[in-house]
Amino acid sequence: MVFSLFGKKKTAQEEQNRQSQTPSLPLEPDPAPSSEAFSPEQTRQQPEEVSPTENGLEGPSGARASRGLFLRLRQGLSKTREILTTDVDDLLLGRKLDENLLETLEENLITADLGVESSLAIVDRIRSIRGRVQSAGDLKRILKEEILREMAWEADSESPEPHVHTSPHVLLVVGVNGVGKTTTIGKLAALHVREGKKVILAAGDTFRAAAGEQLALWAERSGASLIRHKDNSDPASVAYDALDAAIARKADLVIVDTAGRLHNKVNLMEELKKIRRTLEKRMPGAPHETLLVLDATTGQNALRQAEIFHEAVGLTGLVLTKLDGTAKGGIVIAVQKHLGLPIRFIGVGEGVEDLQPFDAQAFLDAMF
Repeated sequence: MVFSLFGKKKTAQEEQNRQSQTPSLPLEPDPAPSSEAFSPEQTRQQPEEVSPTENGLEGPSGARASRGLFLRLRQGLSKTREILTTDVDDLLLGRKLDENLLETLEENLITADLGVESSLAIVDRIRSIRGRVQSAGDLKRILKEEILREMAWEADSESPEPHVHTSPHVLLVVGVNGVGKTTTIGKLAALHVREGKKVILAAGDTFRAAAGEQLALWAERSGASLIRHKDNSDPASVAYDALDAAIARKADLVIVDTAGRLHNKVNLMEELKKIRRTLEKRMPGAPHETLLVLDATTGQNALRQAEIFHEAVGLTGLVLTKLDGTAKGGIVIAVQKHLGLPIRFIGVGEGVEDLQPFDAQAFLDAMF
């Protein structure tokens, strides 16, 4: 539901109470892949590798490509931008930035899911320089500067930087069902294949037949290879075989899909730990990256999910999806600030190009 930045007043204490009552790990089924994107005839368990050009994944280059990506980002953030820019313009319409307006701004930022701590810090810094704010344009510029400062994350010492030169590079992708995890894997595969890389996907969510079928469709579409076992087989075994195949075929990248729901949270985390141990056994240092996919529309609940997964498997980065479906784009700032983990990608639409490497400056430019 689209929120109003000028709705009911919400204090910092109320927001903290709401967060503490939020369920920690909602587990919902993944949506089926769109029938517009794929047809049943495309499904195969062992798709052959095809050229990215044959799949129509070749895009524009240089400045034209950068401009196109920014326009997609701007369009995807339209709900957040419409609320923020409209209300910022209204704040200073014929008025000075006094204490009442600063309190309203604080409420707006909290409601936009920037988080209580970040919202208070931003407003405090604006308060100290409010004499420089003479127009809505001034306020937007200063807001962008202060939000960018909040997003200057400090890397967690327990989360190593990705081994970008390792081949094959092993990427483990985790997340609860319903966040767009399998779709994100498919888009990542498409982007890397388009760059000329040889990609192998591991269908590690063996407990849902739909997950394997969806990944097979994405492998077909992207030109990646797929390693898939029978339903309900050992996910760690699938991951091992995918990495084994990647080494034998001299592949560049292995992306491992994982389950998002077992019959309890403990079993899910133990299964993920087993996959990590199995990959490490086959290739010391693997997985080289562990990305958590979060649904931006879940707001502050995404923070709790990330804490649980980070404690269990040691995350190296985050992917936020469905930003086009929410006006609470501020969750991006809250997640990165709270966890000290980099956001690697954001999803702002249904297309392959709508999964973009995260750039904080571009994100704020598109949001304002």
